Amino acid sequence: MPLVNTKKILEGAYWGKYAVGAFNINNMETIQGITAACSKLRSPAILQVSPGAIKYSGPTYLAKLVEAATLTHPDLPLAFHLDHGVSFDICKDCIDKGFTSVMIDGSDLDYEENIYLTKSVVDYAHARGVTVEGELGRISGMEDKINTTSGDSFYTEPAQTEDFVKRTGVDSLAIAIGTSHGVYKFKNKQELRLRFDILEEIQKKIPGFPIVLHGSSSVNQGVVEDINKFGGKIQYAIGIPENVLNEISKTAVCKINIDSDLRLAITATIRKYLIFDHPTEFDPRGYLGMARKAVEMLVSHKIKKILGSENKI
Repeated sequence: MPLVNTKKILEGAYWGKYAVGAFNINNMETIQGITAACSKLRSPAILQVSPGAIKYSGPTYLAKLVEAATLTHPDLPLAFHLDHGVSFDICKDCIDKGFTSVMIDGSDLDYEENIYLTKSVVDYAHARGVTVEGELGRISGMEDKINTTSGDSFYTEPAQTEDFVKRTGVDSLAIAIGTSHGVYKFKNKQELRLRFDILEEIQKKIPGFPIVLHGSSSVNQGVVEDINKFGGKIQYAIGIPENVLNEISKTAVCKINIDSDLRLAITATIRKYLIFDHPTEFDPRGYLGMARKAVEMLVSHKIKKILGSENKI
């Protein structure tokens, strides 16, 4: 199956009361692990890349790896998505290179500037069959090249959502309800206060419209402990509890972004493999192969326990 855009994927999720995982990719093993899990569980998926991933791997390499995934799993609906594009030129370049979906993040701009930039990307993308995700509100935290202090973050204003969607023509909308990028989402569990009232109000303002949640890794404490056990120094890392994300997946939130959990699983696996299990190993295929398996297991878990997207294709 050729790559698809996110329109039908998110429509199915909205009316089916489940969410689709948008998994950040950086290399071959991550892509293979994600798509293997999705193929086995018959779940659609969104493979997304950040500007940092593009800088690391290059857009051509990533595009060809994703193309290989479509050939390996011909029955699997896959969208190829730009995460946090911050300019028209970045989005245009990705569209021209074969991306089927882009996010234009104008959340740092004032409201009217955000609308102007977003609509410019929408006009270019829609003419080429590409879907667009916009953003209202700003998500705090740091992950990859995304760095916003908690003092600079703000919640999405529900009253603006209907106007924003109508004037820009976006296909989905990322909102800020208290999640955060990275593994240090909160200082402690008591700080976990997601604004479900804002989500409920937004659903009323734009009924039938797919919503996106960024900063949605759970930060499994057992995985963090494994990293630290084998030489890591990750302290006070706290994510969004799985039961909370599972409830969110049954709302209008149709796309849930997952990045940090993938990184943690890969790091824990490689550290254990090299430091404890195989200290004399120097063949990258050994530890990268195990990392690939860890990604597959993690994605399978997310699909079954959080997203609810199993057997939806």
